[in-house]
Amino acid sequence: MESKNPTRFKLGKQSSLAPERDREEDEVHHEGDASLDSGVRLMYSANEGDVDGIREVLESGVSVNFRDADGRTALHIAACQGLTHVVDLLLEKGADVDPKDRWGSTPLADAIFYKNNDVIKLLENHGAKPLMASMHVNHAREVPEYEIDPKELDFTNSVEITKGTFCIALWRGTEVAVKKLGDDVIINEEKVKAFRDELALFQKIRHPNVVQFLGAVTQSSPMMIVTEYLPKGDLRDFIKRKGALKPSTAVRFALDIARGVGYLHENKPSPIIHRDLEPSNILRDDSGHLKVADFGVSKLLAVKEDKPLTCQDTSCRYVAPEVFNQEEYDTKVDVFSFALILQEMIEGCPPFSAKRDDEVPKVYASKERPPFRAPTKHYSHGIRELIEECWNENPAKRPTFRQIITRLESIYNTIGQKGRWKVKPLRCFQNLEALLKRDRSKLSSRGSSSRSSTSRI
Repeated sequence: MESKNPTRFKLGKQSSLAPERDREEDEVHHEGDASLDSGVRLMYSANEGDVDGIREVLESGVSVNFRDADGRTALHIAACQGLTHVVDLLLEKGADVDPKDRWGSTPLADAIFYKNNDVIKLLENHGAKPLMASMHVNHAREVPEYEIDPKELDFTNSVEITKGTFCIALWRGTEVAVKKLGDDVIINEEKVKAFRDELALFQKIRHPNVVQFLGAVTQSSPMMIVTEYLPKGDLRDFIKRKGALKPSTAVRFALDIARGVGYLHENKPSPIIHRDLEPSNILRDDSGHLKVADFGVSKLLAVKEDKPLTCQDTSCRYVAPEVFNQEEYDTKVDVFSFALILQEMIEGCPPFSAKRDDEVPKVYASKERPPFRAPTKHYSHGIRELIEECWNENPAKRPTFRQIITRLESIYNTIGQKGRWKVKPLRCFQNLEALLKRDRSKLSSRGSSSRSSTSRI
């Protein structure tokens, strides 16, 4: 039988996500097992590694998934203590492998925190998934200004957007884009600090060509990033619908992208590198301009082991060779991606569209670049030369976004002037035709008037 009012089990190691003061071992005095709640007896036996005691309690009818007042189970307790044989028995008896306590911690998260490697392997073999630790603070005054209460986020009519990475939610009556940081990610203390620093930085970012950061959920799991929602969709969908864009439109869009990424690159004291710049991460606002999205936070997160970048981490079709090859890189990786996006807007199709995503990086590494198939006039005024400089094999020879903006502005002005010259002769012709019609009308009126006068005479 389970107690209707479960007590708190405070013996031994506590939840890995509990505040520091609650994680310390407590001295608990018992007058014998008979005085204990039956569910707490299960947890006490798990804490002591008493396999026979566990079997006895379970045979009496206590659920193997009994929870105490903090939502902890016997599996949590055994995982904290590193008792592999107890974990094995509890799983054999049907224990849930991924239950979460009141702080959002799972047995696997506790085993990882206390470095109980054998328990970690056992739980993972039974399907346990790593839990991303939240950035808990010990005092309310330490909660960051950007913190959003997850209860304020309404996912009732939520739909996925932007590659399934973001979804739409309602926050205080306004539609927002929410990125949930998955449970398959683990953050160590160093990563948590870097993540916290970047979120604080996002608060200060203000630019018309960068999606606005609104806040984050960091005090509970799953952690979430909340940004403004742009219902017009992303550049990828726009190109799919429209096909190849006019050079003037492509250059105007390219200016929006360059201004947004250039702003991030010129952040002080350290530049913000996007590293995953591609059409689905560029969104359209209501005015028809573009905004750069989904930068920064995902680059700070790492799985348990350092692994080479794969096409599951990012879209390899737009990634600079130095990133995929795990070489040192800087802001110029975004310049490489930018070149591919500009060319795609003019061509109307992704770079090397006939090849699979995982094949493209090898092509870039062999110094091949997407062919220019659109009419030559679409790459006039220096557009092709700019693209070729931006995807140069040597990152040092690629221009900065400040230089790119200057050249794009010049190209855009040239295209605009050419367009105006085309319109003016047509307007002149139309005006001349109108004048001739007016003169013919006057002559006709005078002739009628003259004939009328003659007839009266």
